[in-house]
Amino acid sequence: MNWLKRMHLCRILRRHPIPHSLWREALHDCAPLRELTAAEKARLRELATVFLYEKELSGVQGLALTDAMRLRIAALACLPVLGLGFGCLAGWREVIVYPADFRVRHEETDEAGVVHPQELHLCGESWSHGPLILSWDGIERELEEPEAGRNVVIHEIAHKLDMLNGPADGYPPLHYRMPVAPWSAAFSAAYAQFVRRVDHGRRTLIDPYAADSPAEFFAVVSEYFFCAPEILQTEFAAVYEQLSLYYRQNPLLRKERTGQ
Repeated sequence: MNWLKRMHLCRILRRHPIPHSLWREALHDCAPLRELTAAEKARLRELATVFLYEKELSGVQGLALTDAMRLRIAALACLPVLGLGFGCLAGWREVIVYPADFRVRHEETDEAGVVHPQELHLCGESWSHGPLILSWDGIERELEEPEAGRNVVIHEIAHKLDMLNGPADGYPPLHYRMPVAPWSAAFSAAYAQFVRRVDHGRRTLIDPYAADSPAEFFAVVSEYFFCAPEILQTEFAAVYEQLSLYYRQNPLLRKERTGQ
């Protein structure tokens, strides 16, 4: 079976190669990708090729996606699974890209059972087996401020990974021999501490949106893990350690190596 999978991968890579100039452009002004080792970039290029082959990317509201835009989305979406494998992105096919932040209507039920309609302005949204929805303006805006630690593509992919074992709750399926207790202890303590900070109006280096729920906390700290690992390490070292084990990557070492 592994041999057949490898043959299928080789066929995709051979028939749908990413031009060198386009790949260099994708990495040029994207700090999280630029800091990868040569071997990691080669692996990411393979994953991005498969992503573009397997997923259907479409622009809406008049947005025409160029090859460069498609590749940028694919590369960022595959960064979190660089050490996990493309199989973690199975079960859904569509990527919808809006030109700017979009509006959605949700319903929230309070403790008394009363349903409250909400209209939200979002730059990203994802469903377990549904589409990945993104705002191109949101992607570009965050790439222009890499020190801010935000990336909507990574955020939504983190939600996708979280939902591999059920509803998003900040607890993705951990690897074999990756103990549950240290993960739960690190995230529970960090989330409780973060919520207290936000509730008391204290300044935080991490986006306050992470206090919304354990699922959002996992997605937001995943953004910082890849985009501003020094902030996450400073704020929540135990969470950084668990994410390094889970994603099988160490962005801090990349920054130290490249002197970023």
